[in-house]
Formats: sequence, structure tokens, C-alpha cells
Amino acid sequence: MFGSGETSRAGGQVFDLVARSLARPLKVAVLETPAGFEVNSPVVAGRVADFIGVRLQNEHPEISVVPARRKSTPFSPDNPEVLRPLLESNLNFIGPGSPTYAARQLRDSLAWHMLVGRHRLGAALVMASAASVAVSAFALPVYEIYKVGEDLHWKDGLDLFAPYGLSLVIVPHWNNAEGGPTLDTSRCWMGVDRFAQLLRMLPAGVTILGIEEHTALVMDFQAEQCRVMGVGSVTLIKPNGEEQRFTKSKRLAFRELGPFRRPEPAFGIPPEVWQTMQQQSPAESTPTAAPEEVLSLVEERQAARTRRDWSASDTLRQRIEHLGWQVQDTREGPVLSPL
Repeated sequence: MFGSGETSRAGGQVFDLVARSLARPLKVAVLETPAGFEVNSPVVAGRVADFIGVRLQNEHPEISVVPARRKSTPFSPDNPEVLRPLLESNLNFIGPGSPTYAARQLRDSLAWHMLVGRHRLGAALVMASAASVAVSAFALPVYEIYKVGEDLHWKDGLDLFAPYGLSLVIVPHWNNAEGGPTLDTSRCWMGVDRFAQLLRMLPAGVTILGIEEHTALVMDFQAEQCRVMGVGSVTLIKPNGEEQRFTKSKRLAFRELGPFRRPEPAFGIPPEVWQTMQQQSPAESTPTAAPEEVLSLVEERQAARTRRDWSASDTLRQRIEHLGWQVQDTREGPVLSPL
């Protein structure tokens, strides 16, 4: 889940990490849905697709833009032909647009059931900005409050994490500063004072995840652990009001988010959809994932390069190669591949 910056250098490093964990062939689907009300929604989604294609070019990804824009139209999130790429995709992205529009269009839709089904079958689900809000238990109506001037309120979200026992509200753009010194636009343009009021309007038992810009929270459902990546931090506000801040590379267990549990794989998915997805799930080969030791050395080497300590950088490269991995430096960051 991105706070923003999915097509930045920091975002590229997240896509690298996700891609290394996935089976091959790598098949990517980028959904237009959150921006489906905009006349240039293909361009919005296309920019992300182009970025992924360049960033992961060494993985030779097959990328599809899925124009599931609006219900009751030919480009509906209930149209099986439009959604065909989701039958085999193992990296699904949903991102910019309107959170409440995304929630309204995806709720109980075939597209949503397929996204959840693919995730349960092992695909990665990458969400940014509007999508991160939409999948919350309660979605923040950003445009309605900030642009239109509606009273403070929450909308029902898609509640992606409810089957896992978690009631999460995701707030991207946590440290936004576009308003400058005269207007507090942090907390996703709500500001600290208004967000404090919004917190009091939530029911008991809700956990807040505030994700800063150019920052991501990577959730590993196998390890039941989260990892902060990017340039900023993630703020966790527990139901009792306790607040914790996790900086880059810090980890937190799922149990810190609430009473985590694993649902049955088909839970909440219509039987006919689940059966179709199981039948269509492709035969894949699993890539070799870099061990934690190698990933730590890559991060250490990147820090050495940042401070222009080239001797330390060369030494760390040799240690990485000794462990059987090659690191390639790109404009967007280091890329690992087995020797």
C-alpha cells in the first residue's frame, strides 16, 4: 500500500521487491476503476503501466490495462470480457482517482471478487492513494470534504481486511504539505485538527494506518509481517489511542494491527467465481527469492553509495556476489538477480 509515489524511485524499489516474490511468467493488470469517472482514465492507468514495464523490464512482464470504469456500461467492473486479464494476473494494481467512486464501483462487483480471489491464490495486490483509502473498513471522502465542503463524515469502504480479523483505515498522503505554511493539508488533506474530529467519529476497534508520501507498507501474508519502504514512515494508531511511528525498513507483525486470523480461501467470494479462478489459475514457476541477508546488504550498500563511500560500496557488492547474487544500479535503484 502506497502513501503516494508509486511511479517514483522509491515506488520502483517496492515493485522490485514484489516481483521477486512472484511466480513466472509475470502478468500485471492495472485497473482504471478509481479514475473511471475521468475522461483520461486510460492515460492515468497507462502511466503506471508504462512505469511498471520499464522498471521490471528484466522480468519481461505481460501488462494489461483493465478498463473497468463504470457499472452499467460496456466498460463495467462486472463485464467478464473486460476483466479477462484478471484470470491469470499475479500482480494487480489499483491506484489514483476518487476513493468513494472506487468503493462504489467495486463493491460486490465481479472485478472485486476476482481481485480478492487472485490475492488468495497468491497474486500481489498493489494499492496507491485512492485505492488504499477505498479498501479500508471506512473510506475517507477526501474530495467531498476538501473540495466540495461537505461536513466531516466517513463512507463504508470495501473492507478488504475484515476476513482477516482486522478493521483498518488507511490514510495515504499522511504528511502532505501542499497547503504550505497557511493551510494544513496533512492527513490526506484533512489537517491535524479535522482529522482528530474524524477519529472521534469512527466506531470502536478501528486501527489507523497513516502512510507518508513516497512511502509504502508492504504486507507479507505468509510471514504475517509488514515492512516499511520508501523515504518516509508509517504511523499506527491503535483503537486505544496509542500511536506508534515506524520508519524506513522497520517491521511490525500483523498481530499489532489487530486480532489477525486466516479466512478460508474462498470466504466471501461467489462459488462460481472461485471455481472459475481456480480452473484458470496458470501453471507458474516460482522465482528464486533473495534471502534476507542479501536484501540487508543491498540496503547497506545503497546507504554507502548515498554518502559516497565507494570503498564500502565495492566491498558490499563483493559480499553480495559471494552469496550468489548480482546487483545492478539503475536510475530507480538497485536491481537484484541471481548469478
